Amino acid sequence: MSTNHTDMNLDRDTFRHVVGHFTSGVTIITTRQDETNWGITASAFSSVSLEPPMVLVCVNKNTGTCHAISKAKTFGVNILQENQGELARKFAQPHTDKFQGTDFAYGELGVPLIEDVLAHFECDVVEEVTGGTHSVFLAEVRRAQAYEKAPLAYYRGKFGQFVEAGK
Repeated sequence: MSTNHTDMNLDRDTFRHVVGHFTSGVTIITTRQDETNWGITASAFSSVSLEPPMVLVCVNKNTGTCHAISKAKTFGVNILQENQGELARKFAQPHTDKFQGTDFAYGELGVPLIEDVLAHFECDVVEEVTGGTHSVFLAEVRRAQAYEKAPLAYYRGKFGQFVEAGK
């Protein structure tokens, strides 16, 4: 079934359906503000620049994590590995103690970094921009580390595994 919607007033459901066809990785964005750890699952993450090294993340403005990042001006990006779908679901739930039972350590910038993930970034916010329902945080990467594991993929509302083409 193909969806072809050319109306200039694109409705929310059509947009969600079509954008869901873009496969992405899965991250958990974390921060610490006023002695409280905050975190949220996000697939809206991208590299921006190599010089200086910069990334962006998009976080719903109605979440505590968004407000905490706005105040703390620093955050961590935890890129999940293929067996961490349950962890992604846990951090996607509102109003829960997301860090209970989650192994993590504080990074050099003081943000919680989840253990046993595919990669970490520690970032300082350079600019916050509003984009509809979300805040877009542009940030300089201060520290990054990657591990040899397979990524968790997200496609059409479901988690899955990455398979290299042609194999």
